[in-house]
Amino acid sequence: PVLVESLIVFIIVLFVHAVVWDRYSWCAVALAVQAFYVQFKWDRLLQLGGAVFQFRTAANSGLLPASMVIPLLGIVMKERCKSAGIVYFERFGIVVASTGMLVALFLSVIAVGVTKPVPTNTCILTGVAGSIIIYTMKHSLTVSEVIEVLEVLLIFVYLSMILLYLLPRCFTPGEALLVLGGISFVLNQLIKRSLNVIEGRGDPIDFFLLVAVVGVVLLGLFFTVLFVFMDSGTWISSMFFHMMTAVLGLGVIMPWLYRLIQRNPLFWLLQFLFQTQTRVYLLVYWTFLAASACGVVFYQNAKRSSESKKHQASTITRKYFHFIVVATYVPGLIYDRQLLYVAAVLCLAVFIILEYIRYFRIKPFGQTLRHLLSLFLDERDSGPLILTHIYLLLGMSLPVWLFPRPCAPKGTLSGAGALVPYSGVLAVGVGDTIASVFGSTMGEIKWPGTKKTFEGTMTAIFAQIIAVALILIFDSSVNLNSSYAWILASVSLVSLLEAYTTQIDNLLLPLYLQIMLMA
Repeated sequence: PVLVESLIVFIIVLFVHAVVWDRYSWCAVALAVQAFYVQFKWDRLLQLGGAVFQFRTAANSGLLPASMVIPLLGIVMKERCKSAGIVYFERFGIVVASTGMLVALFLSVIAVGVTKPVPTNTCILTGVAGSIIIYTMKHSLTVSEVIEVLEVLLIFVYLSMILLYLLPRCFTPGEALLVLGGISFVLNQLIKRSLNVIEGRGDPIDFFLLVAVVGVVLLGLFFTVLFVFMDSGTWISSMFFHMMTAVLGLGVIMPWLYRLIQRNPLFWLLQFLFQTQTRVYLLVYWTFLAASACGVVFYQNAKRSSESKKHQASTITRKYFHFIVVATYVPGLIYDRQLLYVAAVLCLAVFIILEYIRYFRIKPFGQTLRHLLSLFLDERDSGPLILTHIYLLLGMSLPVWLFPRPCAPKGTLSGAGALVPYSGVLAVGVGDTIASVFGSTMGEIKWPGTKKTFEGTMTAIFAQIIAVALILIFDSSVNLNSSYAWILASVSLVSLLEAYTTQIDNLLLPLYLQIMLMA
């Protein structure tokens, strides 16, 4: 399975390389080759228990697929913005690609350095790939851009040491690279933009995303340190939690956002949410869907009898939430993408704060949340945090957040790129859901070395093609310009990756589909 997963990732890298064909795509190929070799060293370290931190055990290291996501995103973003003539975001894409390559190299060097005896061939490959990447960066980046890349790497190192120690068994090395690398980049962007505020420059919804992500992460770190010295399950600690959340939100996060958008954040948010009648209708509709999701949780827990406390929800039951999320995102993508952008940020912040309440057992809802959510755990929730629902939200939202709006003057990219915001809906909402449902109920022919079935994968590809046809009918802004073969190839490769990867597919698949569609 690891070899097939690696082969699929190599094919995606070569597809992007064939389209772009510049020094950065050559660096991506070199990075992929060395990550392939280092991945086996990481897998061996995990099997022997030689890794410094405790990683998720029910999966391989996932270093190769994770290492390529950020560099490839940067490369395709650079190309799109270059063709649109937006120099600032073209340079931004180069910084993203360089940062992703350097962070992935760092993780590779750690694995090679810890492995005993030192693997000579892998060291040589890592050295060659590192030399190619550093040489390219030297001739491509300005001094300020080099400093920015090094800042992200420094934040990543410290954040990794803190969070991987506090959250054992929550990530594989590849998932840690993606999640912590993304948080590090967001934190660096927020610091950079806070120090260089120019009135009227920058979209408030982008600042809202940066502040929200950094705010909830800092909130979690603060309470983790605090509850080392206090019992988090008492009423006094719970009152202190709610009080300090309000203080940090109103006293730190709100002023920070005010400095960036130059207006009252609460008034701006209320005005934004209720600006048009369409937005009001969408908010009412989403409230109904949120209530439906809560109803599913309560109903499934009510069905759990006292004799079967260890009973877990079936795969099909868990996929109810995928259907609800698709029903949430599709109207937002068609009618108001900016509202969907902001609503997804708010929902992410609420999900993470609720997870803090569950994890720290904050009264009055902490213990109730533990009981309600325990029914929906699967093998990927082996650590102290329950992250699968957060990964589902991220997988659906990242294509919306990462869509290069300044490089798409008419609000959409041409060709297959017009489907980029729908990457999460197609890969996770439709493809992964249909593959799981049909594979678990009717699948008989299993892919070699996996539990996934041939029937599930083929049905997922067919369902995504139908979904693309429906998007063309209902969303007038989408014009594919005869790029149907590329879309079919993209959907097929990502569906095959879903069959073979042991990483969090809710996070990985939408990003790879976005890369293919943007290329």
